[in-house]
Amino acid sequence: MTATLLALYKRPEGGDEALDTFRRRYHNEHMPLIERVPGLRSSASENVAQHYAGEDIVLVTRMIFEDRAALDAGMASEEMKAAGRNLREIAPGLLTLVALEEEPA
Repeated sequence: MTATLLALYKRPEGGDEALDTFRRRYHNEHMPLIERVPGLRSSASENVAQHYAGEDIVLVTRMIFEDRAALDAGMASEEMKAAGRNLREIAPGLLTLVALEEEPA
């Protein structure tokens, strides 16, 4: 069974210019680092089209791993540590990161 890592990003302070800078750096700097994480099968980022309630989330990235062991190994990898350092620079305080499991029927 695959394992999913979901990254949710809040809107940065500083208006449209700050948001544009975050998105540009996220796609040009951060995602290439994420693509090198061992065990990652696929990833997809999407802009939030409509905000209805809760935090002002502007971007969501879904990362799919073969299974929970692959996700755990990926999280502990040097590649993920490098991605984390980059993210602390370009998106301080903006990230919520969760691992998802399927709900038993």
